[in-house]
Amino acid sequence: MQIKAATKANQQIEVTTLEDASMCRLYALRANEPTRVECSLVLAQNALMAQSAGDSEGLVHSHGWGVADYPDGVPFVEKQTWAAFHGEHFAKKAARVYAHTVVAHVRRATVGNQSIENTHPFQHGRWIFAHNGTVPNFLKVRDRMIPQIDPLFRNDIKGTTDSEHIFFYLLSLHQKHPELPLIDVLGRGIRQIIDWSREVDPDCKVGLNVVLSDGDHLVGSRFGRTLWHLEREFGFECPICGKSHVHHETGSDYRAVEIASEPLSDENWLEFPEDVVYSVDEDFYLLTQSIPQ
Repeated sequence: MQIKAATKANQQIEVTTLEDASMCRLYALRANEPTRVECSLVLAQNALMAQSAGDSEGLVHSHGWGVADYPDGVPFVEKQTWAAFHGEHFAKKAARVYAHTVVAHVRRATVGNQSIENTHPFQHGRWIFAHNGTVPNFLKVRDRMIPQIDPLFRNDIKGTTDSEHIFFYLLSLHQKHPELPLIDVLGRGIRQIIDWSREVDPDCKVGLNVVLSDGDHLVGSRFGRTLWHLEREFGFECPICGKSHVHHETGSDYRAVEIASEPLSDENWLEFPEDVVYSVDEDFYLLTQSIPQ
């Protein structure tokens, strides 16, 4: 592992070279009824907390954790700089979450030091963002990205990660093109970041699994990292905790989509195709499309 420090525009950015590592693990839920996520985050066979202690590749994600949801329609993010598997804080937070939209993340730092400012998910207004992966040669890619970030958004960048810069670049792109569906904005943004990275190094391995939500919409991407999904169409009794995750009303149709870096349970998780962006539509169905070329 090599660490290189450089100063650009009065910010110190540390870049850690971990060529083939998984970098982080993420989770997202979008459901039409408030849903408990404690099993997915803590109790399932391969819950996010278990992945923080060791993922399918044997890597530990111990550089921080965060969980975001939207109580009363307003985003609330709780995050810490220690490992999710240390102490009771992550488990207690997960037990309290009962929501339509959830984004959670455990971090293995690659760009930016271990600090609360560099811990995911990131928030700006109603927007929440998390990233699994890394942008190699980020200092050089950042030189190309910064002019495309709205000056007001630049002032809101608090940390030094590639992830937070990507977040504000995507928000700037959305602001420039409000007429476009959010999934199309994301596809354009991911394509541009890949192109910038390959301008710097044509052989680089870019990892761009992201999740972006404002509480009412949820979009994301799979590029260079593993990603799985599970769709539910009815209230059910969870085989892990023996309870329903939903206070389901008889006669109504329950719909939910769960997304995770790795399957969380023995249920019928399906892998996303590589090189796609996705969205959960207004009827809570998962839609995917290829990242533009």
